[in-house]
Amino acid sequence: MGGKSETMLRYIAKRLLFMIPLLFGITVICFTVMHLAPGSPTDLQTQMNPRASVEMKERLRAMYDLDKPLPEQYIRWVGKLAVLDLGVSFSTDRRPVADKILERLPITILLNVLSLLLILVVAIPLGVLSAVRQDSLFDRVAGVVVFIGFAVPTFWFALLLMILFGVHLGWLPISGIRSLNSEYLPPGMALWDLIRHLILPVLLAAFGGLAGLSRYMRANMLEVIRQDYILTARAKGLSERVVIYRHALRNALLPVITILGLSVPGLIGGSVIFETIFAIPGMGQLFYMAVMARDYPVVMGILFIGAVLTLFGNLIADVSYALADPRIRVS
Repeated sequence: MGGKSETMLRYIAKRLLFMIPLLFGITVICFTVMHLAPGSPTDLQTQMNPRASVEMKERLRAMYDLDKPLPEQYIRWVGKLAVLDLGVSFSTDRRPVADKILERLPITILLNVLSLLLILVVAIPLGVLSAVRQDSLFDRVAGVVVFIGFAVPTFWFALLLMILFGVHLGWLPISGIRSLNSEYLPPGMALWDLIRHLILPVLLAAFGGLAGLSRYMRANMLEVIRQDYILTARAKGLSERVVIYRHALRNALLPVITILGLSVPGLIGGSVIFETIFAIPGMGQLFYMAVMARDYPVVMGILFIGAVLTLFGNLIADVSYALADPRIRVS
């Protein structure tokens, strides 16, 4: 047991060390692409100002270090990153980037965690039941719903639900995460107010992932329940419930664990859409506003945080895969 634990710790240490050059490569690509995009922070600040002279533009470029060559700008940014300094925002408030991200990061993490939990709670049982009841009415209806989930643009579906539940029925709020008077509400009412604001964003953030994961789960279960050891378990007289949930489900979950790790980037990227549509003050909305304002330090800071979360999500998926499959853990 001790040897297996040491092997797992060495594997995790190697993966953590491998993340360093991978993060370096991600930041190089993002930094280059971002600066190749049209527009600059100085243009946005001076184009609408008739008194802005060429000298003023040059002073702004010098203040933001944009007059330096691109490799030098990147080296300066990496040097600050080495001491956990993400720089200062180009916006008028001139706040540290880390402060702006940290005050919005918990909201984005909350949305993504709730979306992931919803995907797991719904998609896995849906996939298992569809496989066990293959070609039944339930399987066909679930298949139609899933294909609709693949086909319908999520942002368009979000607008439809906002119109239905927010405008016509008035059941759910359609913007923000709290009401204006939430600070004066009792704790129980304040919690319910937060839940009402999160229902639509979480549901829509999980919609696409739920459709995909349920299909993967169904395909894996169909493959597993045809294996010889499942036939042997049934021949021994075990109940169908024990055969499906104790013997088949664990092996069918292995590929799903990997897919969950790969779905983390999609959830983080989707936060930009949902937080913008629902006016949620999270990291996705901050990223959108920073891109529109060409606020390079904020954009690079959010991309870096997103890359770190994505890599750790993949690491957790790999470790979970090894814990679920003894063959991988031994090797």
